Amino acid sequence: MTSSRLPAILIALAVLLLIVYSSVFVVNAREQAIVLRFGQIRAVKTEPGLYFKLPFAFMDADRVQYIQDQALRFDLDNIRVQVSGGKFYEVDAFVVYRITDARKFRETVSGDRDSAEARLRTRLDASLRRVYGLRGFEAALSNERASMMTEVRDDLHRDAESLGLNIEDVRIRRTDLTQEVSQQTYDRMKAERLAEAELIRARGNEEGQRRRAIADRQVVEIVADAQKDSEILRGQGEAERNRIFADASSRDPNFYEFYRSMAAYRASLASGGKTLVLPPNQSDFFKYFESPVGAAPALGTPAPAAPSTTPPAK
Repeated sequence: MTSSRLPAILIALAVLLLIVYSSVFVVNAREQAIVLRFGQIRAVKTEPGLYFKLPFAFMDADRVQYIQDQALRFDLDNIRVQVSGGKFYEVDAFVVYRITDARKFRETVSGDRDSAEARLRTRLDASLRRVYGLRGFEAALSNERASMMTEVRDDLHRDAESLGLNIEDVRIRRTDLTQEVSQQTYDRMKAERLAEAELIRARGNEEGQRRRAIADRQVVEIVADAQKDSEILRGQGEAERNRIFADASSRDPNFYEFYRSMAAYRASLASGGKTLVLPPNQSDFFKYFESPVGAAPALGTPAPAAPSTTPPAK
């Protein structure tokens, strides 16, 4: 009898365990749980722990939907916005939010994150366009950037609250020039730098000409002073030389005359290829060729015969 009841007992225990297992659900610290009974919200569990429900979600009875209970994020990239100056820029931003009202989140978007984020993206796009449209491009690069992000967050708050969400932060990650504006900005900056370079170059040329003019004037002054000093020294040297020659000639006139004649011979015959044809006995220029003392023969007197080179007869 006992052995025949054992399978039935085991089956009963298995069924009991299955019923208990299907009646229990666990909520961890990063989740919220919504208990649905026939599509209607029966309970919302926000605290971590072990909970019970009707077993077997048969015919849509007591089904559990888990909702994340942590900070979530979605990004919005390459948004084309127009600033107050009329130019267009590309903006990247992201939103950090949290599901704070699981019941409302279920009722509005059926607990679907993608649907909720799609609605927030539309609102974020419109808010970014409005905020940038009231300001210039430089505002996103200045201290005003923080107030811009706060303003966008406040714009999203009402829509997020209607979805059961809370916007914790909005950040603008990137604000870049579009391709057309970037090229225009580059061309403008290039033109400004070229104009600045030309101005610096013109100032440099002007300064160079001024300094060259000063240097040229100083060169002329230095050369003039040097020439003046050289002329003075040359005059003093000539005067000293003349004094020395005059003193020498007064001491020995014959030697002075001989010295001057030798100098004249050297100057006249120094360069090659020169020939002088003069009668030596009729010119005082060659008088020292005739006599060692310089006594010139009388005019018309024949020159003495040259000594014979023929050896005497034996």
